[in-house]
Amino acid sequence: MFHVKQSEKASSNESFGMDTPLARELADLSVRRRALEGAKVEFSGETRVLTVSNQKGGVGKTTSAVNIASALAALGAQVLVIDLDPQGNASTALGVPHSAEIPSVYDVLIEDFPLADIVQQSPENPHLFCAPSTIHLAGAEIELVAQVAREHRLRRALEVYLEATPMDFVIIDCPPSLGLLTINAFTAASEVFIPIQCEYYALEGLSQLLGSIQMIQKHLNPELHLSTILLTMFDGRTRLAQQVADEVRTHFPDQVLETVIPRSVRVSEAPSFGQTVIAYDGQSAGAIAYREAAVEIASRKTTQSKEK
Repeated sequence: MFHVKQSEKASSNESFGMDTPLARELADLSVRRRALEGAKVEFSGETRVLTVSNQKGGVGKTTSAVNIASALAALGAQVLVIDLDPQGNASTALGVPHSAEIPSVYDVLIEDFPLADIVQQSPENPHLFCAPSTIHLAGAEIELVAQVAREHRLRRALEVYLEATPMDFVIIDCPPSLGLLTINAFTAASEVFIPIQCEYYALEGLSQLLGSIQMIQKHLNPELHLSTILLTMFDGRTRLAQQVADEVRTHFPDQVLETVIPRSVRVSEAPSFGQTVIAYDGQSAGAIAYREAAVEIASRKTTQSKEK
C-alpha cells in the first residue's frame, strides 16, 4: 500500500514557514513527489488484463484508463490499451491516430484482423501501446450478433497477440453501456476496474454492473472478478465527497484504492493536447494521484496472488 506518513507531511509544512491551505497543499505534493521517486515496483512477467467499466457516464472512466496505463508505463511496465469505446477518446488521449481509414479494433472483431496489425505505439512512452477505436466500431454491436463465438472474439485475438508480444498490463476501455463490446471486454479480462466519482448518485447503477459481472462469471468467464475501485473527482472541501468515499469504502473495503483522484484542471486539459496528464504535467496534483494509484495497483498483485 502506498502511504505518506503524517509526520513527514507535518515537518514538510513547517519547512514552508507558513500554515495556510495552499502551503499545506504544496508541502503535501512535495512529499508525495519524493515518495514516488523512491517507489520500487517489480513486474512478474504475468499479464494482468483489466477492463475499465462503469455504465454511468461522466465518472472519469476513459481518463482513469489512459492515465493509469501511462503511469504504469512510466514505472517500466509494458502496457497495451484496447480502446473499445466508439468515441475513441482513449486513442485521442494517447496520441494515436484513429481516423476512419486506420485499421482498428473493429477490424479485429469483425474482419478477423490479427491484433498485432492494428496496435500502435503511443508517442508518449516506448512501453505504451494502443489498439485504437474508429467510428466504424459504432456499428460493431449490431454486426457482432451474426458472428461465430461473438462474446469471445476479443479474448481469442488477445491470446494470440500476447503469445508473441508479452505485456505486463492490458487495459480495456469499455463504452458506458452493457452491449456485446463490453461483454467481449469482460470475457477477455480477469479483473474489473471501476472508477466511481465522489458525487451524489455515485453508487447508482453499480448493482446492475455487479450483476452483469456475476452473469459473465457464471456463463462466460469464471476468472473475472472485481479487483479495483478508484474514487475520482474528489473535492476535499466538501462533506459530500468524504461521505461518498466513506460509503464506497464501507461496501467494498478490499477493492477501493487508498489513493483518490482530485478534481483537476490539468487532468481535464490534457486530452485536448493528445496527451495523458502524466505527459502533459506530470508534477500536477492530478498526475501525482494517478501515479500513486498505479503504484498501488501494481503492488496489489502480490496480495491477490496470496489470497488465491
